[in-house]
Formats: sequence, structure tokens, C-alpha cells
Amino acid sequence: MTTTATAPTRAFVRDRDFRRLLLTRFSAHWGNGMYQAGLAGAVLFNPERAADALAMAGGFAALLLPYSVVGPFAGALLDRWDRRKVLIFASLLRSFTILATAVAVGTGAAGFGLFSLALASEGVSRFIGSGLSASLPHVVEEKSVVAANAFAATWGSVLAVVGGGCAIGLRALTGADDAGSAGVTAVAALGGIGAAVLASGFARGLLGPSTVDEPSNPAVAVARGLSDGAKAAWRTPSVMAGFVALFAHRASYGISLLVTVLLMRNHFTDAGIFRAGMAGLGQMAAFAGAGILVAGLLTARLIRRFGRLRAVVGALVLAAIAQSALGLPMVVPTALLAAFLVTGAGQVLKLCVDSSVQLDVADEARGRVFALYDTLFNITQVAAVSLAATVIPDDGRSSGLLIAATVLYLAGAAGHLLAVRKSGSGDTAPPLALG
Repeated sequence: MTTTATAPTRAFVRDRDFRRLLLTRFSAHWGNGMYQAGLAGAVLFNPERAADALAMAGGFAALLLPYSVVGPFAGALLDRWDRRKVLIFASLLRSFTILATAVAVGTGAAGFGLFSLALASEGVSRFIGSGLSASLPHVVEEKSVVAANAFAATWGSVLAVVGGGCAIGLRALTGADDAGSAGVTAVAALGGIGAAVLASGFARGLLGPSTVDEPSNPAVAVARGLSDGAKAAWRTPSVMAGFVALFAHRASYGISLLVTVLLMRNHFTDAGIFRAGMAGLGQMAAFAGAGILVAGLLTARLIRRFGRLRAVVGALVLAAIAQSALGLPMVVPTALLAAFLVTGAGQVLKLCVDSSVQLDVADEARGRVFALYDTLFNITQVAAVSLAATVIPDDGRSSGLLIAATVLYLAGAAGHLLAVRKSGSGDTAPPLALG
């Protein structure tokens, strides 16, 4: 029997161009998950290397800061260049940087050299991620954008988790030393190659931009990227309110992520079916992936029934409860449940904010707003991880940090409500067509 939730999904999945964009996303996200898990294993769980909390913070910075450094460039150029070409060339360049990283890992490189390659690789991925998001409204009808975005972003995130699981499984076969870690990292290049092949099947100009609101000088366009994105976001109250909620989540999530990695490496021990170490992180990723999947199935219904405002606030409150009630005991079973709920709540937030940008921001500015989104999003997480790394004990047991993360969620809910109230754009009724 076809339900109202599955009928629109079947409608846009039958569209050839949407399927191609979806498969491009899947290939890119699988490669991202594979690469990040492989690199994490090489740096954090490699017997030939040692990493304390500050070194881990540096690793997170290497993976996340490129989103911020490259963001303004990606946004301006995505609103200027044919997005099809951007997806092709960025995907191929991403594969090249992944292979270079694998060579560095295999030869024992560490510190600045390895982090520089990670920075370059993740920086290139910004063109891919922002390009996929900005292109979506060109391959589905406007009434289906919310549902299509939820479907694509959710399953893309699940594929990233699958990629991470593949890296963990392959690492068990190749070994945890530098050579084994290099082999795992190199396989991730297949994701970028697949994404480039798939993106090449689009007709020229199909993915936009349909209009160009850019200076004729590319250097000026790039320099104005963040400024233009900020102005467009400021003029869109739904986007600004969403940013407040999402940034609170990223700060809190960054703190709990650092705590979890240290607990898995230095405190938790195997207990029955539950594992510590890299295998434990694999289980944690599986629970997080399940949370993302459930969020993707429910978000459109939540928005339709309760409106975006209540969906966002409810997700933040749920994350706060999970963080405190399930995270504070600091035992593996409750930590896994916390990962499921917190990650699922975060996915609801992301889908709500994505839909605001895709529907409420004009196409000629959409890439720059997504770039601003990525920039602030990841600076927030890096700052939170870096500050937490200065006070966290080596074994990760810090009730104070988890309480701080809980407070951040509640502050995000209050800030979101305040931003909506000040804008006068109450959103308690269903605001978006869901196809």
C-alpha cells in the first residue's frame, strides 16, 4: 500500500536526473566516510603513532577547517561556474589528494605534512558537497525539494557511515600499521572517481546556476563570497534562526565526539558484544547511521505535522536529554544509545536548515549561503573541540564537558526561539510543501 510519505519519494526517485545526482552524492559520501575513517585509524588507533587530546584536536581541525577556508571560494564559484564541471573536476582532484595522503601515511609522514594533505583533500570536498546541495532544486520540482533533500542527505550520510564501516573492516584485514592504514585510505579514492563519472552524465548547464549575480572579475567574486552569503542569509529569517540552532548542535557534538574517541581508546574495555577501540567506534558509527536513517524517514512528517520551529526545538531538547541521561554514565551501552539519539536529532536540524536555504534563498545566492553555512558550521565545531582538548583528561572521563554540551543544546533551543520571535516569522504551522 502506498502511503503519503512514500508516494512523493517514488515520484522524484523515478526522475533520471535526480537519480544521477543521488548516485553522485552516494559515491562521494562513501568515499568521504572511507577516507575519514581510514585517516582517523591511521592517526588515532595506529600502534606506530601516539596522539593525545590536543593532537586529536589538530586532526579534527585538519578535517574540518578546509570547509571554512575553501567555503567562500566554493560559494562564489558555484554561483558562477557550471556546477556539472565543478562536480567532475573537484571529484577527480579529491581522488588525487586522497592517493597523496595514502602515500604520506604509508611512508610514515606525520604532523604538518600529513595534516596539509588532509586539509587539501577536505577543502576540495567542499566544492562537491556545496555543489550537490545547490544543484538539487534543478532536478526536482519546488514542491518536492524538502522531501528530496531529506531523502538525499539522509541516505548520503548513511553511505558515509557505510564507507567508514568499510574502512574499519578493511583495516582488520590489512593491519593497523602505516602500510595497512595507507591501503585503506587509498581505496577511498574510488568514491571520487565514481562521482566524477556519474556527474559527467549531466547535460551542460542543467545543474545551474540559471542566473549569475556575480562581478565580472572572478577575484572580486571570490572576495565577496562570504559577505554576499551573509547578506543573503541575514535577509532570510528562517535561515538565520536555523543557523543559531545548528551551531549550538555542532559545538556540543564536537565536545561529545572528542570525549567519545578518548573513552573508546583509553577507558572503555570490551564487554560481551560491545567493543572498545576502533571496533567500538565502528559500533558507534553504526548506531549513529541508524539515527540518521530514522531522522530522514521522520523529518518530513515532523515538519508537516508540527512545523519547522517545533521540529528544531524538539530535536535540540531530545539531544540535551540524551546527552545528559545517556552520556553521563559513560558506559558503552548507554553511549551507543546516546549516539543514536544525538546524531538523529542533529540530522533533523540539518535537514530543516538545508530546506530553508534551498527554498528561501534565491538560486543566484544559494551557493554562497551554503558556503557560509559550511564555514561557520565547522569553525564552531573546531573551536569547541580545541577548547575541550585543553581541559579533558587523557581517558576522556569528564562529566563537566558533557554537562556543558547539554547546556549548549538548551541554549541553542532558546536562541532559536528568540531569533524566530524577533523576526516575527513564527513557524508553528507547517510552512513548506512536502511534495
